[in-house]
Amino acid sequence: MKNSLLTLFFFLSFQSLVFGQEVLKTDDGIILNSNSERINELSIPKLEIPKTKNSEKIISHTGYSLLYNEKYKQANWVAYELTKEETNKIFERSNKFISDPQVKSLNAFNKDYAGSGYDKGHLAPAADMGWSASSMTESFYYSNMSPQLPGFNRGIWKKLEELVRTWAIENKAVYVVTGPVLSKGLQTIGYNKIAVPNYYYKVILDYQNPNIKAIGFILPNESSKSLLQNYAVSIDSVEKVTGIDFFYLLKDQEENLIEKELCINCWSWKSNKISSEKNSSTLSVQCNGTTKAGNRCKRRTTNASGRCYQH
Repeated sequence: MKNSLLTLFFFLSFQSLVFGQEVLKTDDGIILNSNSERINELSIPKLEIPKTKNSEKIISHTGYSLLYNEKYKQANWVAYELTKEETNKIFERSNKFISDPQVKSLNAFNKDYAGSGYDKGHLAPAADMGWSASSMTESFYYSNMSPQLPGFNRGIWKKLEELVRTWAIENKAVYVVTGPVLSKGLQTIGYNKIAVPNYYYKVILDYQNPNIKAIGFILPNESSKSLLQNYAVSIDSVEKVTGIDFFYLLKDQEENLIEKELCINCWSWKSNKISSEKNSSTLSVQCNGTTKAGNRCKRRTTNASGRCYQH
C-alpha cells in the first residue's frame, strides 16, 4: 500500500495541467470557462462537507466539522468555510490540548505523543480559528490532531496553511477540507496506537464570482523545501488517493468540470502573513450565537466575546 501511494503521489505531484479557453455550459445555465467563470452564483449550505455514509456521524464544532475514525484515532477529514473576516485574529492560541466531548471513545492524550518525535499537528489550523474564543478552544481538541514530523508541521505544512488564509482574503471566502491519508499498515504511537500517516491532503474551493476554481494538495509527512506548486493536484486526484467524495453537493456537471481541472496560474503563491495575522478587535466578525431555529446568527459584532448584543 505504501509503495502504491508513493508511486501515485509522485505521479500526481508533478502534474502541471492548465486547461484551454473552451467555454462549457451546464444544464442549469451555469457557464464555465478555463478559469471556471461563473455567471450566476448559488448558495449551497454545508458545501464543504464531504459525502458520508448513513452510518457515519459528522461532528460539528463552532469553526469546523469532522468525521472521526475510531480505528486510526484521528479524523478522516475536517472541513470548514474560511471567510476574509475570519482571518482577522481576535483570540490568541490557547495551546491547551483537550479531549473532544463529542468523541465517545478514548481520545488521544499528551502521553501518546510524549517522546514519540511527532508534533500534535492541527488539521484545522488554530490560526484559522482565532475569530472567536470557542473556535480557538475547539481547534485544540485531540480529534483535530494528527502525528506530524516537526519539520513538516512547522515547515511546508505551515506554509500551505498561511497560503490558504491568503486565498481566503483574496477571494473573500474559501471552502477547505483537510485530512490524513489513512491506510492499513501505518506505524502507530502511544498506548492508544494513534496511526502516523505517510501523507496529508488539503482541498480548497473558491466558489465566488466572477471565477470559481479548486485545487488539491498531497504532501508527504516529511520536511521539504520544494515549492508548494510541486504538490498541487486536481481534486479528482485527491479523491482517487483518499476515496473521499468532495463537494458532492454541486451539480454533477459542475462538480466534474471543477474537480478535473488543475490551474496553477489561477492562484497566487505568495502568502500574506501581515493581513492573515492582523489582530484587530475593531473589525467585525459573524456572531457566534445560535438562533431559535438552530442556525448560526448572521449579525456581525466587534465584541471580544464573538457574540452580538442578542447573544
